[in-house]
Amino acid sequence: MSTPHEAFDRLRRQWFVSDGPILDPELFTEDVVLEMPFAAPGHPDRIEGRAAFVAFAEAGRAALPVRFDRCQVTAMHETADPDVIVVEYELGGTVTTTGRQASAPFVGVLRARDGRIAHWREYQHTLAIAEALSAA
Repeated sequence: MSTPHEAFDRLRRQWFVSDGPILDPELFTEDVVLEMPFAAPGHPDRIEGRAAFVAFAEAGRAALPVRFDRCQVTAMHETADPDVIVVEYELGGTVTTTGRQASAPFVGVLRARDGRIAHWREYQHTLAIAEALSAA
């Protein structure tokens, strides 16, 4: 059984896959929940279920003109629950329409169950993301 740290590491590696699906569905429980409390207006702030989450992520990646090339973990926090971690990271990449390099900070709260991600709450710096894409 893998730890939440290992589950995050597998998720992080999926962000850089360029050939094939961006997410391995087996990384998530069937009833996974994704929450994005600071989602941009017009975007969902909660997705329930593996199929819905993978479809949302695939569509989002297809619409986003960014090639991710780095993810720097700046802090990893343990919690009182051994199945939950809090991860602070900076995700960076290249805007494919302009060649501009950009990055944005994120905070993720990950709950693992049976070696898979059961809950992912992601706090995005939506202003930094919008600014990076504004010239796209």
